[in-house]
Amino acid sequence: MPLQYDSSLIPKARELRHNETREEKRLWYRHLRKHSGNFQRQKSIRHYIVDFYSYPAKLVIELDGSQHNTEEGIESDANRTVALEEYGLEVIRFDNSEIWNHLKEVCKIIDQKVEERIEKQRT
Repeated sequence: MPLQYDSSLIPKARELRHNETREEKRLWYRHLRKHSGNFQRQKSIRHYIVDFYSYPAKLVIELDGSQHNTEEGIESDANRTVALEEYGLEVIRFDNSEIWNHLKEVCKIIDQKVEERIEKQRT
């Protein structure tokens, strides 16, 4: 199923790329920018804008700040994940604190997941 997107979100996605969080910048410049998974930042998919997206791996990476820990945030994230999974995408989430305190481990998880997802699509 081809990825659909809401073209009205493109200006917002562009704005978000220019106003990244510190955690997004850290992960992007230290790992994802030149990753073999060909990641894109602030990608519009359906009516969402995801933090990072790898087309070859069909993988979404979301970085979660404190607003995601509220009841409303948890429910919203769950609905978003279900909607994205309908397209065959996998969503992995990291808390912002993990980017600061466990970046190497986060990068290893991402590398493993990209490799698994690409290999799965080959078979």
